[in-house]
Amino acid sequence: RVLSSGQYRILRQAGTELPRSSALNNEKRRGKFVCAGCGAPLFSSEAKFNSGTGWPSFFEPLDGAVVETADSSIFFMPRTEVRCKSCGGHLGHVFDDGPPPTGLRYCMNGLAMDFKAA
Repeated sequence: RVLSSGQYRILRQAGTELPRSSALNNEKRRGKFVCAGCGAPLFSSEAKFNSGTGWPSFFEPLDGAVVETADSSIFFMPRTEVRCKSCGGHLGHVFDDGPPPTGLRYCMNGLAMDFKAA
């Protein structure tokens, strides 16, 4: 796949887009959010919620879709990075302040994903 410069910066260089800059933040249709780098399914629309952060947020990924690793790139702010299991593309981070049933908030960069309506 050919990535835009913004997609490349996020997926391949672990960048972050500005909050409220992605149309996927307001996506409400039924379907799947897939990796913009390889097309692998990542999240179901049923797991999406409005976190108020300005980034598309989900309470769980699809089974086996992502890999989570410790991220200490920001001093005094340890986080957990989320990457696509299929291509290794950086998607965002997961935090423990999400809604039930998981209590998790997968805070994703919209440019790292595409949406496929059901």
